[in-house]
Amino acid sequence: MSKFLQMIVALIIGVFSFDQAYGCTGIKLIAKDGSIIHGRTSEFGSFVETSLAVIPRGYAFVGTTHIGPGLSYVSKYAVVGSYSFNDILIIDGMNEKGLAVGTFYFPGFAEYSEVSIENQTKALSPIDFPNWLLTQFATIEEVKEAITNVVIAPTLNKNWGGIAPPFHYIVYDKSGASLVIEPINGKLIYFENKLGVLTNSPSFDWHMTNLRNFINLRPENVKPIDLRGVILAPFGQGSGMVGMPGDFTPSSRFVKAAIFSTTAIPSANAEDAVFQTFHILNQFDIPKGLIRDIANGVMHTEYTIATCVRDPQSLKYYFKTYDNQNIKVVDLNKFDLDAKSIKTIATTGFEKAEDISSKLK
Repeated sequence: MSKFLQMIVALIIGVFSFDQAYGCTGIKLIAKDGSIIHGRTSEFGSFVETSLAVIPRGYAFVGTTHIGPGLSYVSKYAVVGSYSFNDILIIDGMNEKGLAVGTFYFPGFAEYSEVSIENQTKALSPIDFPNWLLTQFATIEEVKEAITNVVIAPTLNKNWGGIAPPFHYIVYDKSGASLVIEPINGKLIYFENKLGVLTNSPSFDWHMTNLRNFINLRPENVKPIDLRGVILAPFGQGSGMVGMPGDFTPSSRFVKAAIFSTTAIPSANAEDAVFQTFHILNQFDIPKGLIRDIANGVMHTEYTIATCVRDPQSLKYYFKTYDNQNIKVVDLNKFDLDAKSIKTIATTGFEKAEDISSKLK
């Protein structure tokens, strides 16, 4: 079978093996004072139980594979972030050194390593991998050196549709450096990511090539033109962005994320940039009903279940959910980072709207 046909088959299997498609959009902003802020949306085809956790230093983990226990490791750094279902393994978060990792769905393209007795002790599941990165490393350079020493095992997970969830990952450190890590042909490869943007399939290098189709877009309005004495002027504001894709496919979201994040007027500082990041990510918010799929007679409608923003300067992890747009924050500085247990809380159950009636004068 040709490489092209293999890719098509893999894509078909990846799309249809998991009915509830999962999408995300990630961006990075740089404030005037040099502060780095990054955030992302998370989409899913049905409700996904999510919780927040603070993992202390010195906590032991064991990777999982389909043939038994994998890599054993102990958290070197404390971590704050989110996890799904009952697996207290951070799949989106930030550690005490400002290193952050985001897990993004990568259907049809994720190809994990074959695991055997020989490499089992250095194997991690797709869900273990971001937790391992966050608990072990402080910089992008450390991550680059370390990923050659591990493999991601195709570990089946009942919570993720009974498959090995197809993921790729984005990593940022406190300096603003960023990597995209992808499991391709059974190997972990990485790409430098100066834009700090990521969505879903296909691979990151394809998205960067596709971005060249939109280099005509700019924030300034188009000037009127003269065609044989006929003056044609734009109808209104925004004419420089005519042609920017407006749908919610991964390729279109990547283009929009790159344009929105790089044309944003820099905020003064990290705190202001946090809320600017939320504003930008609102442009990628998918309401229920806009994207639908019918599988086995059941309709699944993909929507934005959560949005998070990470501030590696203050070590604050901000989030909001589809059902509650109030922004909440967890401050890693307020925890005992050498505690003996993990602290958790569900992302649901918070007050949805503050009653300010008594404050009117």
